[in-house]
Amino acid sequence: MNFPSKLIENAVEELAKLPGIGRKTALRLVLHLLKGDTEDTKALSEALVKMRENITYCKTCHNIADTEICDICANPLRDRSLLCVVSDIRDVIAIENTSQYKGIYHVLGGVISPIEGIGPSDLNITSLVERIPGSEIKEVVLAISPTMEGDTTAFYITRKLRDYNLKISTIARGVPVGGELEYTDEITLGRSIIERTSYSK
Repeated sequence: MNFPSKLIENAVEELAKLPGIGRKTALRLVLHLLKGDTEDTKALSEALVKMRENITYCKTCHNIADTEICDICANPLRDRSLLCVVSDIRDVIAIENTSQYKGIYHVLGGVISPIEGIGPSDLNITSLVERIPGSEIKEVVLAISPTMEGDTTAFYITRKLRDYNLKISTIARGVPVGGELEYTDEITLGRSIIERTSYSK
């Protein structure tokens, strides 16, 4: 790809490093910024620099935050008896977008994966266990992706929490709404049959 300017080429190269952004998309974005207001470009760059320099992680749940304690942990209206364990910050965002969960969270920062050299000590599991004694937590929901690594992580956490008087649950797994049974993989369909629920209108 030929560029009329080295400055544009440099900008395209940097934007193309972002996930899901190819060189053509990066070029479109750069040209859009070039045509727009200089103030808009400055505002974008300042917002990105401020985010990178000032973002922090909640010392309680490890979610992203602007202060030591994230907005969810600081919210007195959240149900503190219900703790949802997720592997990634993106999972918190996804669950929050459903508006169906009113408890608190704990972000592990990944899943156990021996192939990638990630063990339990590389994750926020110790701090999870330390949150339980003396807390209001009665149920731990393991909202971890149903992969081999995810199931290994869930099993490990369950073992770590077995000495506490807790209800440990996982998110339901089954056929998605609008899904066709004939196109559903055997494992998901089998799980849906085993974990069937009572039919109600």
